[in-house]
Amino acid sequence: MTFSQLEQPPVLANDAFRVVALGGLGDIGRNMTVLEYQGKLLIVDCGVLFPEETQPGVDLILPDFGYIQDRLSDVEAVVLTHGHEDHIGAVPYLLRGRQDIPVVGSQLTLAFVESKLREHRISASTQIVKEGMVQTYGEFTVEFIAVNHSIPDALAVAVTTPAGTILITGDFKMDQLPLDGRVTDLNAFARLGDKGVDLFLVDSTNAEVPGFVTSEKDIIPTLQQVISGATGRVIVASFASHVHRVQQVIDVATKNNRKVAFVGRSMVRNMALASDLGYLNIPGGTLISSDQMTDLPDDQAVLICTGSQGEPMAALARIANQDHAIAVGPGDTVILASSLIPGNENAVYRIINDLTRLGAHVVHKGNALVHVSGHAAAGELLYCYNIVKPKNVMPIHGEWRHLRANADLALKTGIPESRIMLAGDGVVVDLVAGKANIVGAIACGYVYVEGSTVGEVSESLLKDRRVLGEDGFLSIVAAVNFAERKVIAGPQIHARGFSKEESVFAEILPAIQVTLEAALADGVTDTHQLGQMVRRVTGKWVGEKHRRRPMIVPSIISSTQDQ
Repeated sequence: MTFSQLEQPPVLANDAFRVVALGGLGDIGRNMTVLEYQGKLLIVDCGVLFPEETQPGVDLILPDFGYIQDRLSDVEAVVLTHGHEDHIGAVPYLLRGRQDIPVVGSQLTLAFVESKLREHRISASTQIVKEGMVQTYGEFTVEFIAVNHSIPDALAVAVTTPAGTILITGDFKMDQLPLDGRVTDLNAFARLGDKGVDLFLVDSTNAEVPGFVTSEKDIIPTLQQVISGATGRVIVASFASHVHRVQQVIDVATKNNRKVAFVGRSMVRNMALASDLGYLNIPGGTLISSDQMTDLPDDQAVLICTGSQGEPMAALARIANQDHAIAVGPGDTVILASSLIPGNENAVYRIINDLTRLGAHVVHKGNALVHVSGHAAAGELLYCYNIVKPKNVMPIHGEWRHLRANADLALKTGIPESRIMLAGDGVVVDLVAGKANIVGAIACGYVYVEGSTVGEVSESLLKDRRVLGEDGFLSIVAAVNFAERKVIAGPQIHARGFSKEESVFAEILPAIQVTLEAALADGVTDTHQLGQMVRRVTGKWVGEKHRRRPMIVPSIISSTQDQ
């Protein structure tokens, strides 16, 4: 049975613990999981997904809150595992429905969230937690566990109710030499496993990658080699929340007597917060403003900016497009210190090519060790399965290939296939008496943010935009007289975004006129119906003659509207 064939889930039984992912299953991003017990809800993470080229005009993609929109009063808290956008970016949009939902997370995570909330003019109730703490939210008892990731202060959460214990890893890896010395608390994982984990929700992003992820410290020699050997300015593009990577760049820049400037609003904001809270150490005299960089010799400058994923409005894309105060050229070095998020490949390669064309030397993960992943590889996941010994498993956080690979790993460790919940967004999983089962599905789609509007952009609108962008637009205007049953003006065709000259349409104009007059002779007096006939005959001609599928908008004007 496919997920689309699943029926609405039954009413939750009193002894059942329900799990519904509203995002993060099938995509890299938009992570949000809703837990339910006895009519009360606990939300774990609330993130965004960034649009692809096939979603023109879209700024962000949110989880679909429809499932809980009428039940916000039942939400006990929103628990955040860490401060990356794909886990916290949608919090302001959720709180628009109810601002007093408690938002729970580590110190750095909440610092990033509160900054967002101020931008949205939302005042929220926040609670800082840290590893080792146990808090109760209604019927949910939550233990917070330290995990290592590519951002400080990441947490896994174990959620316990009388119906069982669910352990959610969040994003994690098992780096044994982390920059901040904060390793994943495998003792806590093992302790919970000995006590009994009924359902294990596990990060799947690197499930296809064998072995163990390279340590963060292993990239320092590469950064040192690239920066020390650069003869001009060095520009490093990274996520605006990747505090560890920024720290490494600062350390290497300082060692090479270079000043550092942050470029990009989110980078400046987040690094200021990280520095103020003690997560980022910037030696005195190292940090200057980007404006001051113009006064420095090129070989003394390092700029750290946003745009490592090819985001069109981020600093690096604007630099590559020569639409920024910072210009690059021969002698400059650009480092893309991040992995490629699936779907962003074309945008990133376009920027690499543009920077190279301008004369810059571009260093990226494809040609140098300038980034390591923040997600556990297959060897680490196997290790966790063996120490947690879960009764049931649900792979989370990843595309379908990642979820399937994670499920296969669980199967190898002896977990029965019937106890591995391979689910998509909206699929409902109930835990009853230690056994998890898929019991139904709820409607769960993409919610698009465009400017100040939320949810007004539809899939059909995006399809129209793609058609406009790829195949152009044809406007056909004709005036008809129903009494005389003839075309009295036109037809005229106006083209936009169509590669041919408008004179090429002279060939189809007689056919449009014949179609209209034949319909009028048959007594058709509906302008919409006439327009559909014009669209069909024009579309067929354009498809056969030019192999294009432009958007066709006919406008039929009647000179006798009272007929």
